[in-house]
Amino acid sequence: MLGIDKSIFRRLLFSYMLTILLGLCAVGILMSFLTKDYIVETQTQELLRKAKRVNLTIQNVREMNDSVKDLLVFLDQSFDTRIWVFDRSGQIVATSSKDEVYVGKSVDASVAQRMIKGEEAVLNLQFEGMKDTMLSVVVPWGKEKDVYGGIVLHAPVVGMNQTIAHLRETILWVTLFGIVMSVAIASLLSWSISRPLRQIEKVATRIGLGDYSERIDVKAKDEIGELAGTINRMVEQLEKIDREKRKLEQIRIDFLGNVSHELRTPLTAMQGFLEALQDGLIVDQARPKYYDIIYKETLHMSRLVDDIMDLVKLENNAIELERRPVEIEPLLKQCMYRFTPEAAEKGTALALEVHPATPLVFADPDRLQQIVNNLVKNALKFTDHGTIRLAAAPKENGISIVVSDTGTGISPEDQELIWERFFKADRGRSKTKGTGLGLAIVRELVSLHEGKITVASEVGKGTAFEVWLPQAS
Repeated sequence: MLGIDKSIFRRLLFSYMLTILLGLCAVGILMSFLTKDYIVETQTQELLRKAKRVNLTIQNVREMNDSVKDLLVFLDQSFDTRIWVFDRSGQIVATSSKDEVYVGKSVDASVAQRMIKGEEAVLNLQFEGMKDTMLSVVVPWGKEKDVYGGIVLHAPVVGMNQTIAHLRETILWVTLFGIVMSVAIASLLSWSISRPLRQIEKVATRIGLGDYSERIDVKAKDEIGELAGTINRMVEQLEKIDREKRKLEQIRIDFLGNVSHELRTPLTAMQGFLEALQDGLIVDQARPKYYDIIYKETLHMSRLVDDIMDLVKLENNAIELERRPVEIEPLLKQCMYRFTPEAAEKGTALALEVHPATPLVFADPDRLQQIVNNLVKNALKFTDHGTIRLAAAPKENGISIVVSDTGTGISPEDQELIWERFFKADRGRSKTKGTGLGLAIVRELVSLHEGKITVASEVGKGTAFEVWLPQAS
């Protein structure tokens, strides 16, 4: 039983076999008894019919003579049954047997009394001197009110027993055939159930080991097929989640490396300059230049810390917007004035285009300024001797703010990743300072404003970021 419990295939197989075997055995036994009763009942009715025909033949005969006895022998041969005739006292006066060994003997007194009363049949009679088991019937001999005795017809039970035995043998062979068929059918059914379960177990084991490449190949449309389909979809989701986790982990590692690099470089420079100033190695005329470099490096580290703090606040939903109607054109002009000197150093021109029908935008002015500043700052990093255009126009119950450039562009692979936190695309940034946090902050701020942001870019031709924000009521 231990081996059976360990295998669903064996458990189902033995369960099906046991059920079918018990069912066939029950049906066989029931059919055997019912058939036996039917055969006995049919034989009894047939004997009764023949006994009544014998009575019709001899009902006018009161005394037995040779002609009557010859008639009984003829009827015996015709009906294939033994015939006895007894008088009112129960004594046998004639038989269809040639030896007439039972003539002069008596039947049971109760049988004779029942015949005198006119009862038609008595079953299971036992006569003195009979050795073989016989099926017997008794009918009155004579007319309705004038009964001379009784007529007994009996047939041996051996033939019926042989018929019943043959029937039971047939049922046994049918049962054996049914067992063979049940084994085949149960094996097929059990295999059809256990096979996909083994596949599911195999895939689940591979999933437990972190391998999501395996799939369950089950084409059945039943519950197991639905389960297999659900597991396949689950594996696909787990594979996608695992891929995302690995990607995010790589981004996190890259971010930590970038932050370390961004902090180490200015700190190393500041440390060297400060040591030189402290040791008096720098003449008075050159000191303002080194002080300016130290100041700029300090501002860079301050921006880095501010970006990190903004991301932490955004992730923890710690930023509350103070939204109100804001006019977009002055905000864009202020951004242009701020970045004009930096753009001039790179030979890049800034252009502004605001549609006259542009409505007021419903936003937090400080955070909206941060969004535009980050987009312009991002464009400046990758645009040399080009043009950066700021545009605003009404669009779909809101306004569209577009910051486009003619810079290096973004590859299709990077376009799906630039919004990820800590991501820093490898497109010339080694020559520029940045942490890869600006666009992640922009996306979070746009989402807080219930807006949308999209990007369109082509490598070598430039990039355009479009921000949609709802208009003020």
